[in-house]
Amino acid sequence: MEGHTRSAVAARLRAAGSVYAEDEADILLSAAETAEDLERMVRERVAGRPLEYTVGWAWFCGLKIVVEPGVFVPRVRTEFLARQAAARLSADAVVVDLCCGTGALGAALLAAAPEAAVYAVDRDPAAVRCARRNLSGGRVYEGNLYEALPEELAGRVTLMVANAPYVPTAALAQLPREARLHEAPMALDGGADGLDILRRVADGAPRWLAPGGHLLVEASEAQGPVLAAYFRGVGLREAVASSEELEATVVVGTQSQRTYPRDRIPDPARGLK
Repeated sequence: MEGHTRSAVAARLRAAGSVYAEDEADILLSAAETAEDLERMVRERVAGRPLEYTVGWAWFCGLKIVVEPGVFVPRVRTEFLARQAAARLSADAVVVDLCCGTGALGAALLAAAPEAAVYAVDRDPAAVRCARRNLSGGRVYEGNLYEALPEELAGRVTLMVANAPYVPTAALAQLPREARLHEAPMALDGGADGLDILRRVADGAPRWLAPGGHLLVEASEAQGPVLAAYFRGVGLREAVASSEELEATVVVGTQSQRTYPRDRIPDPARGLK
């Protein structure tokens, strides 16, 4: 497009502070249908709008994930959570993606096991709209964690993932400007120590997981041991996995193989208030 060569676009992005100016220029050039589209996108990006909102999508585990403005943008580090979950994924798995955002995790797992039954939940209507576009083969519900799931899933979920908010409230002001100004606070704020929502996820998990089922969540490196101890406290066998390359930490909880009578499945109500 005349006047919008890769080098010219990259130079404008670099001057605005982009660390990956050439890569971003390639994405913008591929996404724009006209010179006017490209100029608008470059102006938005230079002004600080996240690249994913500007083009309307993000790459995640090799998939093009639709991203609406305000919805949490899938991070590269979360691909480690997706890989850890995929390693525990069976062809006939019953999968739940809590705090699903765009549904990126559920979409990656469905791509890995097309016959799996995938359910996703988020309380943000915009996130639910995104997830329904990205999870055409899954079922997406709007609601607060487990409250939105069909009751018949209790005790049957073989794999549960959650990229729930885990940033301590006091640390929100230190987040990169793009996240701080453009993503919904509910997608970032994890409470005083960052673990408020993840504790609620852990509280409810024993009731919904099948015997031998797994819960995997993303957390910070410092939060990993604290959350692992909490998993142990609610009756899950805990483990922590990490990736130095992606600076990612995943806490895994595994349900006992023992089968409980349905009326003795632990009640998570205290974690859902």
